[in-house]
Amino acid sequence: MGPFNAPDVVLDGFKERPELYIGTSTGNLHVYTFGDDPEHATQLVETKKSLCRRSIDQLAFIKDVNSLAVLSEAQVTLFPYPTYSPPTPLVKTKGALCFAVHVGVEYSSPDASGLSTPGTPGKGKGVPAAVTKLAVGCRRKIILYSWKDGDPQEPQEFTLAHSPRAMVFINSEVVCWGHTPTDYVVTSPKTSSTVDVSTPIPTATTSGSIGSMSMGALSGLGGYMTLGLGAKAKPCVATLNESEALIAKDNNGFIISTEGKPSRSENIDWAAPPDEIALVKPYVFAILPSGTVPISQVDGPAATSASAFIPSPVIEIRSSISLSTVQTIPFPPTAITANASTASHSIRLLTPSPTSKSPLFVVSTPTDRTAAANSGSAIWRFQMKPWNQQIDELVEGGAYTDALALLDSLDAALVADKERRQKQVRALQAVDNFRNTKYDDAINAFLELDINPAKVVALYPESISGRLAHPQDEWIPLFGGPRPKLPEPTPAPQPTPAPAVGSPKTGERPSTPKSVESPPRAPTPQGSIRGVLKTGLESIVAAAKDDDAASIRSVRRPPKPDNFHRSIEVLMRYLSDRRPKIAGALQQFNISSTQSHEMPILSATSKEDLLNLPNAPLSALTPEELVRFAQIVDTALFKSYLLVRPGLLGPLCRVGWCEVSEVEELLREREKYQEMIYLYNGRKMHGKALSLLRQLSEKETDNRDKLMPTVNYLQRLGPEHLDQIFEHSKWVFEQDRDIAFEIFTSEEAELPKEPVADFLERLDPAICARFIEYLINERGETSQDFHDRLVELYLRMTLAAKKRGDDETRKKTYEKLLHFIDTTEHYSADRLFGLLPPEDFFEAKAILLGRLGRHDSALEVYVYRLQDYLKAEEYCKRVYQPGSPTANVFLTLLRIYLLPGPSAPPAAELLPPRARPN
Repeated sequence: MGPFNAPDVVLDGFKERPELYIGTSTGNLHVYTFGDDPEHATQLVETKKSLCRRSIDQLAFIKDVNSLAVLSEAQVTLFPYPTYSPPTPLVKTKGALCFAVHVGVEYSSPDASGLSTPGTPGKGKGVPAAVTKLAVGCRRKIILYSWKDGDPQEPQEFTLAHSPRAMVFINSEVVCWGHTPTDYVVTSPKTSSTVDVSTPIPTATTSGSIGSMSMGALSGLGGYMTLGLGAKAKPCVATLNESEALIAKDNNGFIISTEGKPSRSENIDWAAPPDEIALVKPYVFAILPSGTVPISQVDGPAATSASAFIPSPVIEIRSSISLSTVQTIPFPPTAITANASTASHSIRLLTPSPTSKSPLFVVSTPTDRTAAANSGSAIWRFQMKPWNQQIDELVEGGAYTDALALLDSLDAALVADKERRQKQVRALQAVDNFRNTKYDDAINAFLELDINPAKVVALYPESISGRLAHPQDEWIPLFGGPRPKLPEPTPAPQPTPAPAVGSPKTGERPSTPKSVESPPRAPTPQGSIRGVLKTGLESIVAAAKDDDAASIRSVRRPPKPDNFHRSIEVLMRYLSDRRPKIAGALQQFNISSTQSHEMPILSATSKEDLLNLPNAPLSALTPEELVRFAQIVDTALFKSYLLVRPGLLGPLCRVGWCEVSEVEELLREREKYQEMIYLYNGRKMHGKALSLLRQLSEKETDNRDKLMPTVNYLQRLGPEHLDQIFEHSKWVFEQDRDIAFEIFTSEEAELPKEPVADFLERLDPAICARFIEYLINERGETSQDFHDRLVELYLRMTLAAKKRGDDETRKKTYEKLLHFIDTTEHYSADRLFGLLPPEDFFEAKAILLGRLGRHDSALEVYVYRLQDYLKAEEYCKRVYQPGSPTANVFLTLLRIYLLPGPSAPPAAELLPPRARPN
């Protein structure tokens, strides 16, 4: 796996020594076209014999003047395209050694100064102009030619202390060049300043992950290239972006800024000093000499070479951002055999011109002169894979940081749905961070990306996530990544043959070939000078470690970090961030947590539907989706608190969207009964709360401690829960009527009086009578209905006590009846009188007759039926009013006495003894 397809031959049998476009050592120029079809990869368009008298050293196409710049015979000449005549020698470039081309856009200031500044289009930048610059490195000087919109500008000359042997433009104002393989300089033509590049002492580490550096989109490679054939080592320098260049010093590659200082802390550690380097944004190509790269870095058929190193040159491809190796290809790309002990070919990179868009080309030439004369050289083409395929391969390999950096560097036109892919890869990177215990980084990304909370919760064990839990190998597919490939079946064990010469010894691990496309960075080869020095230092360090080992073994090691609890703390931060924001979004639809009992429960939605909820801003979600989010968040937060902060459960139980079915058993296991009651109450699950209270009451011995929790709970329920109040108060009445009666006398909730009276009457008429007495005496009830109902209750209770022979209760209840009808007027006396039995309740009848204005009948009852003359006189005193219909009430009583009935005493007996006749 790697960003480039396997190289293919586009031109074979080229017998002149190619220097490219193709320019040759004899000064000829061959122009080829090439395409993607392997059968018609190249086609000769034109051959220009003797374009130059001697070898062509370097070529570049300058679009502004439509000319080919050719370095030959230590001078640069411009050949107009396509006629190549008449040539224009740049006379100031005599003694030229190399050149570099830069193409860009500059903006002329609208004022009279006419100053130009490089940049990108924007407001107030002035008039844009295409500017091409040609910097020619000569002996101890640089000649700078430039063209603005095709018009030549005055050449500039800069004197130097050394002669540039290789050079590149870092940007339009800075040139980096080298005069020896280890000495480099940065020159600014604008300020005429020159700074020697300073680099730190190299380290043997190579960056393994893409950092935050951006990279430019691939601009491609053009058809105008060149090849240097000199065997002498020369400086290697390449532009990475508008602010950085790569220079090679021995086997190290340093990234330097426009100020000539290292811009990154990492550097490249090649196996050996590269012969050449080139850039195909965002990848750096390097040719490493034969016998310097271990065979273990190459994937493919098992290597049979006797040597541990690849005998041929190797093209190593690295990311210019992470500096890590992404591909290693031996050249030519053929199987390594035991006979291949020496290099059979030499290879050179064909450096692209900066404006080109063609692939990178490599020329391979047999080292044997006879073979070179017979078969000639071959030109190979490296074609980059499509961007989408590169990103997919990086994601599949778990290189999410690299994939993100590649996406960031690309223009939106090059990648379909770039923003969506960036979010997806960021989410996968967050999952990878979570897997590697970088919980804060992961959660921060989940918050920024508005990830569905169900997916975040699913990363946690079942004690937190419940049915959403996923095993770790399913995390990446859950977030939209590729499923892990199933391991290939292990072949049946074969009989172990006798060890052959050169085969690994027993207990040794054979060297396993690694991917040609994406090998890991190998250690320094054994046997190299660098390896010897390194091994020596390591042996010294190892000896020191052995001496100190005994002294440090007894030191107590620090405890391992509690990653589980740390992850829960980070989850609580995530959920606490989501919770108020979801509540705010729901408020826009006039939905609050107090309505949670009205919404479908979370368990009614399948696991798949919950995980398929969108990763979107809360403002883009429907009310149903927001409710699901609220339920997921509160349920997970509840479980998290239960594990690490149980003291904070109370408020979450009272108000919220927590799914009761997922947490009630957890609370029960931990005997968090008060929290369970809060939870049931907050979700209007009063039946469960009251049943739990009844269960808990069995543990109490004091009657009030046993019953009051239930009484208090029932007192707070409103009339909408009347049936539950009646149902769950029955057992309380069975235990203690006085305590139970408090349920209906509380002022916390106003209950409908008539249904309560009906319920209490069904339990016991005495309790109902007590309730109506409470209404009349405490609440000031004046309705006739309740007064009539109370006197009827008294009457029935009196009759029932009489029937069962309970004289004490009968007498007590009858006295209540008499007192009630004698002291209140809010009942129907006529109706009650009709309910009284004919041969009983005479005193009640007397009171009722008096209420009806029938005083004579009332007095007859007192005299004839009750024979209670004192009560008759008291009655007369009570109702007597002068000048009213009762003014003659005493005469009525006297008349009754004088005309006695069968049971009345003689009137004389009613007189005082001294007034009686003799």
